[in-house]
Amino acid sequence: MGEMTVPDDALYGASTQRAVLNFPVSGRPLPEAFIRSLGLVKLACAQANAELGRLAPELAGLVEQAAREVADGRWTAQFPVDVFQTGSGTSTNTNANEVIANRCSQLAGQPIGSRRPVHPNDHVNLGQSSNDVIPTTLHVSVAVALHDQLAPALEQLAAGLEQKAAAFDGIIKIGRTHLMDATPLTLGQEFSGYAAQVRKAVERTRRAGSVLGELAIGGTAVGTGLNTHPEFAARVCRRLSAATGLSFREAANHFEAQGARDDTVEVAGQLAAVATTLAKIAHDLRWLGSGPRAGLGELRLPATQPGSSIMPGKVNPVMSEMLVQACLYAQGLAHAVVAAGREGHFELNATLPLQAHCLLEAVTVLANGAKIFAERCVAGLAADEVRCRELVDRSLMLVTALNPYLGYDQAAAVAKEALATGRTLREVLLERKLLDAATLDRVLDPRRMTRPGAD
Repeated sequence: MGEMTVPDDALYGASTQRAVLNFPVSGRPLPEAFIRSLGLVKLACAQANAELGRLAPELAGLVEQAAREVADGRWTAQFPVDVFQTGSGTSTNTNANEVIANRCSQLAGQPIGSRRPVHPNDHVNLGQSSNDVIPTTLHVSVAVALHDQLAPALEQLAAGLEQKAAAFDGIIKIGRTHLMDATPLTLGQEFSGYAAQVRKAVERTRRAGSVLGELAIGGTAVGTGLNTHPEFAARVCRRLSAATGLSFREAANHFEAQGARDDTVEVAGQLAAVATTLAKIAHDLRWLGSGPRAGLGELRLPATQPGSSIMPGKVNPVMSEMLVQACLYAQGLAHAVVAAGREGHFELNATLPLQAHCLLEAVTVLANGAKIFAERCVAGLAADEVRCRELVDRSLMLVTALNPYLGYDQAAAVAKEALATGRTLREVLLERKLLDAATLDRVLDPRRMTRPGAD
């Protein structure tokens, strides 16, 4: 395609520079996690080709060293191609081939661009195609991010919520359904629900990682495996499993692995569910901490920064607001992946860079958001026991415990009279002589309502 001017300090070559000029879209290259995983894939491919006798040992050694440097993050700045590029990610695969080959030239004392002793296509890309390398890297990078970033952050948040559940176990509060008063529970029980939600989010994250275990490598251009060794894919998968500590295997059907992206769509769904979990908890905590005098006020949220430029002393639930925004963003990214999954036409899905960007970005914001929320909100939560008890005592929904004694209709009449007159349930019941004081003490005890049948 003619000559191309490349920066003097570039390890990439003409094909990469042409892609940089062709796609000046977002100014955002693919995430570093993806580039590092691409280096890991190239390393595993070189090792497999050397084992199979397809790549000379001296060349394999050079490719392995250069690819390992990419995997270690040394050359991330040498991957400038925009996310919005060729849908197969060919530009980024070519970028990797050029960087690794030119680094091999440096290591061998040859000039950059000489393609000596390592050729970017014949050696670095041996037995591979962008069409199997990029989806493989997509799976590896996201699986690693789920395992190393999101799962630990969620584990930390779950542990923090479990600690609060234990600490708040003796505090009785009013329940709420439809945003209206309901029967009592303990604050500890409420927090145990949040903790269980996050534990399920951890399980979803683990399942999402396992979904990505099948790799497309070995399918080359269209899934047939043209120009590769029949044992190549299995060997690469074993190498990647050993390097990451995760379980990878050759795709059962290479045509599905390259023509469809149903696995990443499933992962996007799991991430959307995790975001739903985190947003629900963040919303509840800021409502429970609303006030300090005109809201619910059952929780005291940590004061992390001034909340207003005009109202002195105002403190806002900024950690909840941060997490909600992160969740909304992650769900938008997940939706983009779902839509991109439909763009698999015939033997290739042509939205691979976008899916890599969206999934890795979603994992990053959810992991960071959950970790910060655990450290700067949940860890510092305190309960206002007086306020909790006040709201329980004022609630009319304690009347629910009277159903077995009065029946639904008569209990409802008592609640309506108490509301209309501003009196307590107990006062109305005693005036009407519906139950004696001793029975009321037992039946209207809110602690008994939190664990019915316990005594």
